[in-house]
Amino acid sequence: MGLTHVDVTIANPGDPRKTAKLTCLVDSGAVYSVVPKAILRRLSVRPHSKRTFTLADGSQITRQVGDAIFKLDGQQGASPVIFGEKGDSTLLGTVSLEALGFILDPIRRQLRSLPMLLGAHLLRPEP
Repeated sequence: MGLTHVDVTIANPGDPRKTAKLTCLVDSGAVYSVVPKAILRRLSVRPHSKRTFTLADGSQITRQVGDAIFKLDGQQGASPVIFGEKGDSTLLGTVSLEALGFILDPIRRQLRSLPMLLGAHLLRPEP
């Protein structure tokens, strides 16, 4: 099984002119994306909370969480982002992928467009 990396641009939602480009590992098993804390601080992205996450080995870590804009292949979406610390991988998680309108094809290890579905709209009969 191979790894999938993509080049993304992230931005501060309060000032979208502040951007950074980085390469992320696409991790369909991760809920949130992880971006190095130094990059988020340089963009003036502020944490709004702390969350505890369980790692693959069962251990737990606590990290700050904020919000960022992600841009990839002409698409843009807002998503929570974890403030990565030393030793943390830079990841693009499923919430960010879905906000961008992508899913990871697990066989080809490539991003595909996510079908955009809405709930059924019930039509009222005309009088």
